[in-house]
Amino acid sequence: MAQQESSHSGVTTGVAESAAKIKANMEKVLVGKGGVIELTLAAILSGGHILIEDVPGIGKTMLARSLASSLDCSFKRIQFTPDLMPSDITGIHYYNQKTGEFEFRPGPIIAQVVLADEINRATPRTQSALLEAMGERQLTVDGVTMILPAPFMVLATQNPIELEGTFPLPEAQLDRFLLRLRLGYPMEEEEDAILTRFHTGDPLAELEPVATGPEIAEFQEAIREIHFEPVLRNYVVQLVQATRCHPDVELGASPRATMGLYRCSQALAAIRGREYVVPDDVKTLAPYALSHRIILKSQARLRDRTSDSVVDEILSQIAVPV
Repeated sequence: MAQQESSHSGVTTGVAESAAKIKANMEKVLVGKGGVIELTLAAILSGGHILIEDVPGIGKTMLARSLASSLDCSFKRIQFTPDLMPSDITGIHYYNQKTGEFEFRPGPIIAQVVLADEINRATPRTQSALLEAMGERQLTVDGVTMILPAPFMVLATQNPIELEGTFPLPEAQLDRFLLRLRLGYPMEEEEDAILTRFHTGDPLAELEPVATGPEIAEFQEAIREIHFEPVLRNYVVQLVQATRCHPDVELGASPRATMGLYRCSQALAAIRGREYVVPDDVKTLAPYALSHRIILKSQARLRDRTSDSVVDEILSQIAVPV
């Protein structure tokens, strides 16, 4: 028993130390975004994907690129447009006249960190090309299935203000995103620090990796050992169940949301140097893991209700286990 506890402690220490290095490295580029970086690390350690919903120029691309550079992972960016085809994402088989055989030309989805920029500008048919990759970590093209590299993470962005020429993400697509984040505008002193930092060069170009993809894949397995009290596990279930019976909700969060919140809470606990999950881990993550999965009734929307306010209300009503 003592040996098992020592092993868990070593895993937790390794995750916490590595996460601290990655966070410090990314903060060389991103100013004042420590909380967002921590949530991003929790998502990748729990094998999840992130939807970043914010206005242009906030640093969404910087977040994805600095994460890939810090992890020494392959990075691809897909600029979603109305004329983008599914094959532009997945890749195609083409006939090579020199060899006389069909060969596969991989698409940008075959990378470890994929930035799906302005995902809601593409048609639903093109958006659906991401579903298998995000859900099963594999890709099927012309009947041939390929396993995607590990770790694999999609960071998608969308502009919440601009609606013309956009296609809302369907429920099935939204449900595959573990967290929905917003970076927000920087404070005055933070914006001044950005100007100072980028005055003489580009910190992103000078960023060196501080962890590797195989290490992250190893940590993804290790966080499963983080202790989760049964009473706290039931708290997670109660939160998700409450989204399904709330009077203002048409469609509540799915079992995938329950599993995502559970696993992400384990990752956040490990990042914070603990071998066990506490209620604050769950409460921190719940708004980011549940609100985008909730569809409100039309009457609730007319009353200016939001999914964020519904989740906040649920958190305030359900007793936190002690």
